[in-house]
Amino acid sequence: MLWYALATYENNAGEKRPAWVFGSALYDVQQAEAAVGNMLPDALRAGVGPTIAAWQTAGVPTAACAARVAEAIEQKAVTPLVAGSYRLCTPYLPTRIFATASNFYEHAREMGTKLAPRAESSPYIFIKADTTLADPGAKVVKPREVERLDWEVELGVVIGQGGRHITAEQALAHIAGYVVFNDISARDLTRRSDYPFSHDWFRGKSFDTFGPMGPWFVPRDCLGDPQQMHMTLDVNGERMQDGSTSEMIFSVAEQIAYLSRLLTLKPGDLIATGTPTGVGMGRGIYLKPGDVMRASIDGVGTIENQVVAE
Repeated sequence: MLWYALATYENNAGEKRPAWVFGSALYDVQQAEAAVGNMLPDALRAGVGPTIAAWQTAGVPTAACAARVAEAIEQKAVTPLVAGSYRLCTPYLPTRIFATASNFYEHAREMGTKLAPRAESSPYIFIKADTTLADPGAKVVKPREVERLDWEVELGVVIGQGGRHITAEQALAHIAGYVVFNDISARDLTRRSDYPFSHDWFRGKSFDTFGPMGPWFVPRDCLGDPQQMHMTLDVNGERMQDGSTSEMIFSVAEQIAYLSRLLTLKPGDLIATGTPTGVGMGRGIYLKPGDVMRASIDGVGTIENQVVAE
């Protein structure tokens, strides 16, 4: 199975461009095309976002073109981007960002969340604002009014084929690929006492920069079972979270099926599928300016973000 990814980078001239990723090296899409002939999907010339939007028609040709690019790289007909000549950006801008809360039993326990029996329950999903997105190496801003800033490494699932009433059996075929997502949370603002509603997920999770994402987009067919992915998060080099998507209460497929019963999913929708145990609130420690988070998912990649004061 050929592993590759699609990235968006900004060059030193301030221009954002799409790139192939093989290993950890980036190759400008259009420069690579010159080495493999005119077989690039039109959507990919426009960027990673348009490619995902057209995934139903562009997915197979993109994989075929990636194989040709890989051959050209082996023959040294394509050269990688030079370190320091570019900055990684979020791979694309999601249509919507859905996030699944308390989707790992151990995480629910560390948060003091009492769950109904699985057979009597369904996924709890909320929406994060698109302005939460932050680049893979960007700063995460700690708002002045937030005291309990926390981390959550999550597998980000990117929808490639939209639809309504998708069954769990059909759901994985609707995935375009995956990203690493860090669901930054203001724990002290997620709880409320001024209304009869005890939680305010939107307020606690939708500040600007509260959604670092990347480092690139990995197509579904480059990876295996999405329920067998190892995920970790370190703060200042110390391991905080160390889990697996196998520990989810509701699988990726079940989350897609649930969402599609409520609304029509669209290409480009992002689902942050839940976090394992090890968050700051469970440990009684929180992020402060200067702290560095490193979130990783095997087969997908790593993003690193430093916290700064507002």
